[in-house]
Amino acid sequence: MSADPTPAELPPGLLEEYLQSARGQLQLLAQLADRLAARNDDVEALEALRREVHKIHGSAGSYGFWSASRLAAGMEETAKDWAARPGDTEADRGSLARWFVLRLAGALGLEAPISTPAAPQPGPASMPADRPRAGPETPEVILVEDDPALAELLSYGLQSRGYRFRLFRNGREALDALLALDSGEAHPLLLLDVDLPALDGYSIFDTLQRERPGTFRVVFTTVHGNEAEQLRGLEAGALDYLVKPISLRVALEKIRRWVGR
Repeated sequence: MSADPTPAELPPGLLEEYLQSARGQLQLLAQLADRLAARNDDVEALEALRREVHKIHGSAGSYGFWSASRLAAGMEETAKDWAARPGDTEADRGSLARWFVLRLAGALGLEAPISTPAAPQPGPASMPADRPRAGPETPEVILVEDDPALAELLSYGLQSRGYRFRLFRNGREALDALLALDSGEAHPLLLLDVDLPALDGYSIFDTLQRERPGTFRVVFTTVHGNEAEQLRGLEAGALDYLVKPISLRVALEKIRRWVGR
């Protein structure tokens, strides 16, 4: 079986043709984001957003832009939720769509459309001052995720909802920090990717069960959503599973319930 194509392996001119098409898609997405910023329940804009993101999800990976494809996969699930519930306007759809355009442009190595305002930047240690702290440095949510696209999408969502959270992208670094964390009486929600560099999610979970039993409420995130995979974690004591690609809206609603807000 041949390796997945990368931009360098594509026939001359084909990559530039794709990128030229992607520039047009970015411009269209920016216009749709502006429409949603003006009217959160614009049904035509929601449907168009879903269609365009679906195209990018399929095409970007074929041209070797895997980060863009994964980013689009998460946004596609979110856009599907929005299109199915146009009247549910709790989320700031315009801001999230604008953020997606900026991140997608970066993943494709293209300039973002000038008409798209910069969206708020997600941060790994965002802790708004107007929310009570569970402890001096205790986050409500700890995200351990090595996929930059998904990590940024979830970080954006957590920041937009005012959660205290921390982000780790390396399994060993995450475990060292979790073992040292002074959580007091709090029990942070740990969103733990199964496949991580340096140390996998199950190994982290097993160590925490031995060294810090009952400290963290663990939810695994994985692309392996089969029954055996989910039962392995649930029987070991995990709270639940999130299967990728993850809809941001669904993820945030589940997080809200898990955290107890």
